[in-house]
Amino acid sequence: MDNRINEIRRKISVLRADMMEVEAAIRGQIKQDLDCAESAARLFAMRQEVVAWIGDWKAAGGGERLPTVQERLKENHRSPEKNKPEKNKPEKNKPEKNNKSEKLRVVARR
Repeated sequence: MDNRINEIRRKISVLRADMMEVEAAIRGQIKQDLDCAESAARLFAMRQEVVAWIGDWKAAGGGERLPTVQERLKENHRSPEKNKPEKNKPEKNKPEKNNKSEKLRVVARR
């Protein structure tokens, strides 16, 4: 059953991403003062399909909240950098600074 739920979630995610592309296309058509009736009808059909998939998902036992496209894009799936030094630890190649403050002497030129 988990495979079925994950498959439905994947289809919903893909469909939502496609919906965002169609919405962007509609905005572009409106900016250019073009007819967007066909794109709008396609978007409504996609919305109906998403509603049907969500019904199937709930019937299959899916109960947790589905993330939106923006929330999924904000998720950090990057692995932590291995070579990045920590803030509190000094690097191996850098010599440690003495706690004594070093004063520079300024000598006037003649």
